[in-house]
Amino acid sequence: MSTVRYFLKNIDKIVDYTIEHIALISVAMALALVIWITTGILIRNREKLAGNLLGVASIIMSIPSISIYGILVTVPGFGLSRKSAVLALVLYAMLPIVRNVYIALNEVDDGIIEAARGMGMPERQILWKVQLPLAFPVIFAGIRVAMVMMVGIATLSVYIGERNLGRLIQQGITRTHMDMVLTGGLLVAALAIIVDGVMALIQKKLISPGLHLSE
Repeated sequence: MSTVRYFLKNIDKIVDYTIEHIALISVAMALALVIWITTGILIRNREKLAGNLLGVASIIMSIPSISIYGILVTVPGFGLSRKSAVLALVLYAMLPIVRNVYIALNEVDDGIIEAARGMGMPERQILWKVQLPLAFPVIFAGIRVAMVMMVGIATLSVYIGERNLGRLIQQGITRTHMDMVLTGGLLVAALAIIVDGVMALIQKKLISPGLHLSE
């Protein structure tokens, strides 16, 4: 099969692209976790602010990723750089993470929170020792969605200078080289499946069976 031959012939380049793809996603996800989990926690008791912020996140999610990349390259200090690629991915991760953090924290049973207060626990302790542990399965589900989504969106960052698996698809289309396109598409799909599988394993390890969301 010609696609297999192309893959084997260009294995070194493909490995490099895969590493770059994973590196971009890793940096973006690390920033997204810090920014959006913190944001979700801060807005948990501010319904109006949360509604406005989630509305903005929904608008960002509705904008085609290629357009977001195009807008970011015009921002001073970003341009055709990894900073633009990372920021775009962080913005797209906003909705699934912030929404799940906000919803999960507010769905913790009021009786449990009142019981914690009755035991003399301060609000900060209630957050860290009661609310967040109980909300973690829903929060993790949002992180899992964002992570898998990033795998696909990152492919379009090749148009602002990134060298990842999206380059195989882009150059394949430009050259009408279907083996390149097929190889790139299959590898991106495989990476998304692997990432989702790894996140599922982490979920099983970190979350108590009694708190697991139904798959």
